[in-house]
Amino acid sequence: MKTYKRGAIGALLGIYEQAIADFKTVIENIPDEALTIITGSQTPDEDCRSLQTILSHVVHAGFGYATSIHNLKGTNLIRPAKTFHVTVKEYLDDLTNVFTYTEKVFRAMNDAELEEHDNSLKIKTGWGQCYDVEQMTEHAIVHILRHKRQIEKIMSLY
Repeated sequence: MKTYKRGAIGALLGIYEQAIADFKTVIENIPDEALTIITGSQTPDEDCRSLQTILSHVVHAGFGYATSIHNLKGTNLIRPAKTFHVTVKEYLDDLTNVFTYTEKVFRAMNDAELEEHDNSLKIKTGWGQCYDVEQMTEHAIVHILRHKRQIEKIMSLY
């Protein structure tokens, strides 16, 4: 029987955990030698040139979302640097660590802190949006889903 986390935070974390688990299922059988094959040579987006760059981007972004949420409390943590691995196992471990870190950030929060209507108290993203915690977490979930779809599409070509 599946256990569900309580409250709105529990729901967001549960959905995020499932999205990461589904993402991991898609990438777990990718051969390590396929990571560095250029799959998007025409894209101007450096984060989408190979499976390696996509996975590094997904992990780096995941730590970034959680760090941004954590820093709303006035701290100034810096997310871990983007790393490029040569094995899928390392990315699987990183994705587990992203979720563990995110869970830790949310342990210090309650459901009432998810929504914020005052833009001056929201997270200013690197791409110019202002998000409250709930919106940032929803973005993190959709980010995983979008890149899952992208990788599935790339893998269907092989």
